[in-house]
Amino acid sequence: MHDLVTQADIDAFQRDGVVLIKGLFRDHVDGLRRGIERNMAEPGPYAAENLKAGEGGRFFDDYCNWTRIPEFEQAIRHSPAAEVAADLMQSRQVQMFHDHVLVKEPGTSKPTPWHQDGPYYFVEGKQTVSFWSPMDPVREASLRCVAGSHAWEKPVLPTRWLAETSFYPEDDAYMPVPDPDAEGMDIREWHMEPGDAVAFNYGILHGARGNTTQSRRRAFSLRLVGDDARYVERPGRTSPPYPGHGMTPGQVLREDWFPILYRR
Repeated sequence: MHDLVTQADIDAFQRDGVVLIKGLFRDHVDGLRRGIERNMAEPGPYAAENLKAGEGGRFFDDYCNWTRIPEFEQAIRHSPAAEVAADLMQSRQVQMFHDHVLVKEPGTSKPTPWHQDGPYYFVEGKQTVSFWSPMDPVREASLRCVAGSHAWEKPVLPTRWLAETSFYPEDDAYMPVPDPDAEGMDIREWHMEPGDAVAFNYGILHGARGNTTQSRRRAFSLRLVGDDARYVERPGRTSPPYPGHGMTPGQVLREDWFPILYRR
């Protein structure tokens, strides 16, 4: 077990699907900040601006850039993240899925909509973890996670953040997006320092508050999978799409595209 993780953290992650890990990327904050600036200056093909005309601020996100932005690869391969993921997931090995950058500039009042990551992805399994790590002190513009939502009977229908339309055809396999505040759900959020990380299962319903402060809110996310993760087909184009991957349902993710980062 890595010294950043306690047995109580593992128990909380297994039970609630979400836990705070202090200092996970603390030795990589400066590099990740440089990488985010590089990413914003040279966006990838999946980069998005998530505000409508007239909405204040800027909400930028982009993903799948770690192979072209060396600061991201350095943090992914040399931070404790993969070993901590193995501890939390109780997995013998940890495999890369993708990276994600989310930046809310000062005065961005739009919240990140409530969603689960898993339904957007072409991977299924109980051994999954997302790390969400701010590169700026976070008080108001925080990540919010609904504890226990990874154990719900049905996944939540994924939506497009800007268009606010359904990502897949609506059917009985998915439930509508709930309103956790109105429904009194167990919402977890923390005051965080740069390099701290919220660790959560792909099935956790989460969102984030808008950034109405005078400071930037830059976040680096890392998505990893464990032993039981398998490729699955969805009823539409997934995000990330990874065109031409050639995998078939039930297959372990191909290691040349999704390398093993840690083995026990």
